[in-house]
Amino acid sequence: MACLSIIAGKQFKLCKLWMPLMGGVRNRFIPAWHLDPISSKEELARLEMEGELEKLKVMPVKPAPSHMTNSLHDDPVVNQFYNMVMQWANRTQARQLVHDTFTRIKQIQLTKYHAASAEEKTAIELDPKKILIQAIENCKPVLSVTPIKKGGITYQVPVPIAAKKSTFMSMKWLVMAARDKEGPISFVEQLTKELLDAYNMEGRVVRRKQDLHKLCENNKAYAHYRWS
Repeated sequence: MACLSIIAGKQFKLCKLWMPLMGGVRNRFIPAWHLDPISSKEELARLEMEGELEKLKVMPVKPAPSHMTNSLHDDPVVNQFYNMVMQWANRTQARQLVHDTFTRIKQIQLTKYHAASAEEKTAIELDPKKILIQAIENCKPVLSVTPIKKGGITYQVPVPIAAKKSTFMSMKWLVMAARDKEGPISFVEQLTKELLDAYNMEGRVVRRKQDLHKLCENNKAYAHYRWS
């Protein structure tokens, strides 16, 4: 049994070593000028309206990855948020937590909708997915600070943030705020509260973004150090 475990361990290490290499070899068989597959129905409808879809039908297309889907319920932002909520590679539990959060947001917004007047109902958003996307957008920082040492002194220099990193930081702050709950409150309830607060430009995550921007504003005199 010990010999078998050693052999299995060596085979596993060899697989980990060769899998990235073989992935690159497989990609070399597909020319770079092949088009990327399009799964979004909105994008396909736009191409068809512009008359570009007929031209693309005769062009070779790369094979679609296994995770790509054209489902109406699929959204890249929500899928990325699943990964931020996920712990210990338990994606099923992460999806369930997010879906329970969507259900709770829907209940709260419907209650507010039925209690509002006819004029106020038009301003109440009932789609939890749109609330999540807008909450992430409201929490995205534009600037951050990085330590740069000059003359033995470390300065906090403001630098712009790339779009992907900004989205990552926004999602990370929302999940961290939901996990930093006080009292006997569930993760779903706390995440619901944080998302609704961020959607309304309130809450801890929005204040954290504003504090980061204030720090960048206070250190704007050192901005020229980022080119050094």
